[in-house]
Amino acid sequence: MTATFEQLGFDELGEPLHATTFVVVDLETTGGAAASDAITEIGAVKVCGGEVLGEFQTLVNPLQAISPFVSVLTGITDSMVCTAPTMSVTVPAFLEFARGSVLVAHNAPFDVGFLKAACVALALPWPGFAVVDTAVLARRVLTRDEVRNCKLGTLAPFFHARTTPNHRALEDARATVDVLHGLLGRLGSLGVQSLPELRSFTAQVSDAQRRKRHLADGMPSAPGVYIFRDAQGSPLYVGTSRNLRSRVRQYFVASETRSRMGEMVGLAERVDPIECAHALEAQVRELRLIAAHKPRYNKRSKFPERSVWLKLTREAFPRLSVVRERKDDGAAYLGPLRTQRQAEAVRDAIHDAVPLRQCTDRLSLRRVVRAACVLAGIGRCAAPCEGGIDVGDYAALVGLVASAWRGDPRPLVEPLERKLAALSAAQRYEQAGLVRDRITAVVRASARMQRLASLRAVGELVGARPDGDGGWELSVVRSGRLVGAGHARRGVPPWPVIEALRATADVVDESHQPLAEETECILRWLEEPGVRLADATDPWLMPAFGAGGLRAYLTNAGREAAHPFADRRRLPMVARPARARA
Repeated sequence: MTATFEQLGFDELGEPLHATTFVVVDLETTGGAAASDAITEIGAVKVCGGEVLGEFQTLVNPLQAISPFVSVLTGITDSMVCTAPTMSVTVPAFLEFARGSVLVAHNAPFDVGFLKAACVALALPWPGFAVVDTAVLARRVLTRDEVRNCKLGTLAPFFHARTTPNHRALEDARATVDVLHGLLGRLGSLGVQSLPELRSFTAQVSDAQRRKRHLADGMPSAPGVYIFRDAQGSPLYVGTSRNLRSRVRQYFVASETRSRMGEMVGLAERVDPIECAHALEAQVRELRLIAAHKPRYNKRSKFPERSVWLKLTREAFPRLSVVRERKDDGAAYLGPLRTQRQAEAVRDAIHDAVPLRQCTDRLSLRRVVRAACVLAGIGRCAAPCEGGIDVGDYAALVGLVASAWRGDPRPLVEPLERKLAALSAAQRYEQAGLVRDRITAVVRASARMQRLASLRAVGELVGARPDGDGGWELSVVRSGRLVGAGHARRGVPPWPVIEALRATADVVDESHQPLAEETECILRWLEEPGVRLADATDPWLMPAFGAGGLRAYLTNAGREAAHPFADRRRLPMVARPARARA
């Protein structure tokens, strides 16, 4: 019998696991948000080849109070850390201890996230450690028949760890070392012998995906768009990246774990790159390509041209109507809105604030149509159907709503805020929460429309963003649409490049509105730090008392913060069969 062997690529060669130095780290903190909480203890164990090379342990003064819940959980109190060194001393010491090694942690995004946030706060460069997450490894290796979950407290006794985890950093790190060794023992029988193989196994990339890694050959290391195509040349998936070569290779060698992407790679026969001047051009091209081709494996923004609008109808007594198209009929529109549900939420909020009619009857100016419905009896409708309000007064209500959309939304928000205060005072918190959500829907919808309209009102605008290497990323925007993109590298005068972009830019068809998502991409790019407005044909204006001023309703307050230690990652345990070997 003849044995066959496969030549390994350079990206598959790596240091064997038995010669790799791991630093297993665990942190205790004041909470679960790296942006607002702080480290209270660092514990780490350095191991290589199953031998402990050293340990690192220190309490850290977080310079903020530790909540009673965290003190009970970890046993660390304010009195214990008040004399401990601060983060400015402990974090550099730990980075020196871990230098040149591979970081290991159980639920690594938590620990690494706090370490990265600490480096940002201290203006320290992040060393770029390779990271291994034992929680992810356990989910890939173990089944529910073996362990009920992949928490450290469950895995430690399963692998006969010599240390019992107790929410103290060094003890938990010691327990994680034994869990790591137990998992590596399992992986050895599956042919995982080196660090690249370990990281690829974590990514759960199939052999079929690996065999197609040649599709990434020739990809430029530049920002742009990539298109996976099948044997007939039909687009399967459109994506974007700041580095096309690196991103496309990930589909074949590491880090791509979505099952539908594995199916897509199995059907793909080629990958077409479209190199772009900078990331904004890549994002806009991606949106346009998805809208044009509707690739079957794209889920996000597959139909960006679909929009929902809230319309004040053109009749004697207008009403609010949810429509799919904005027509040039002289009516007032609010939008574009993202979903039907959002449009209905905004409509319900306006009905709460202003007594517009909600029926669909055709009302006459000359006679009473019918008796008023129950909404008039509870003060939710002005009852124009039975002559409860004349045309002029009703038109004033309609004008208030339309002007709030275009400018100051406070006339709509203030009645709802009074209702919110009354419900809160009566301790009717569920209803108060519903009112607050409706206020938020109105403010966000108005703010979005005003932002889009303000940029679309500018005939031509030129933006310049530093590229970080002494050059400039340049964009020409006309009526909210990207029509030209370029890059003036270090030493190249930007103005000749701008004039060339203007001369060769796309011609805008004013009868067709640009995609809302495209205009939002441009707005986000223009609002990034360091971006300059090089030139504009018209002033870029926003309403003086517009919805953007109501910041309390525009911030995204995460409700998950109430449970800082919850593991919300959707990583089910997957039984992985042994690899076939030659």
